[in-house]
Amino acid sequence: MNHPRLATTPAELSKAITELLEATGKDRPALGLVPTMGALHQGHAALAQAARADNDVVVASIFVNPLQFDDPDDLARYPRTLEADLALLGEAGVDIVFAPAEETMYPGGAPLVRVSSGDLGNRFEGAFRPGHFDGVLTVVAKLLHCAQPAVPAEYRAYFGQKDAQQVALIRRMVADLNFPVQVFPVPIVRAEDGLAESSRNVFLGPEQRKDALVLSQALFQLQERAAAGRPLDLPAAVELITSRGGVELDYFEVVDPLTLAALPAGPSDTLSGPALALVAARVGSIRLIDNAELSG
Repeated sequence: MNHPRLATTPAELSKAITELLEATGKDRPALGLVPTMGALHQGHAALAQAARADNDVVVASIFVNPLQFDDPDDLARYPRTLEADLALLGEAGVDIVFAPAEETMYPGGAPLVRVSSGDLGNRFEGAFRPGHFDGVLTVVAKLLHCAQPAVPAEYRAYFGQKDAQQVALIRRMVADLNFPVQVFPVPIVRAEDGLAESSRNVFLGPEQRKDALVLSQALFQLQERAAAGRPLDLPAAVELITSRGGVELDYFEVVDPLTLAALPAGPSDTLSGPALALVAARVGSIRLIDNAELSG
């Protein structure tokens, strides 16, 4: 098993990255960055493995970002499992782990200047968690700067497709603000029962987990209809979820994968191009999100 080098400050991180990139002996090696908040699972392992396959040096960050939590209790409850996370990342082939303290990332307290997610960040998850995506983009911007190679190198960042809205926003930020990095989304990792891997799954009891499966079942239903060229009939998929007593639906929409603009998905609407189905619901007190790409 690989034992990642641990860095806790931007200076330590930059030094470690430079040393490993120069050790490759290549004129232009490649660096892959995998930002995480820890409490890692097989979905994160897939991100690290994708980065390992593409790059000469792989960095993963572990930082529970307070800016993206609108509920202090949710922030306090978020699992901190550094030793287990280091082991998982080592198994996945990560070379460097950047695990800064909060005062290192935000030395003056909460930053006065932040990245705005704009209208795109006010929809879906943003509507239920005001300011969430501003916090996400602010910390991702900082992490991208901290890990940016100081020597000539290709620079790539990897994010899980489970957070589809987040991926869309990060892509826009990178394009709109000219970050010198390529963004690579990695497909959702699902358990054998179909549930999308999430750090929040640990809070689900056995019966709640059974209830939660209706989210992926409804998404798979849409995928099958789209693949067969049949009408999507989103209302029928919504009914499947709302009929499950332990699940409270927040939203279920079919959208353009780049702009997140709503697409027609009624009982008579078929797809005319790529689409993305987004769903969010509460199972007990646990809020889960999921999505699926749709294509005819």
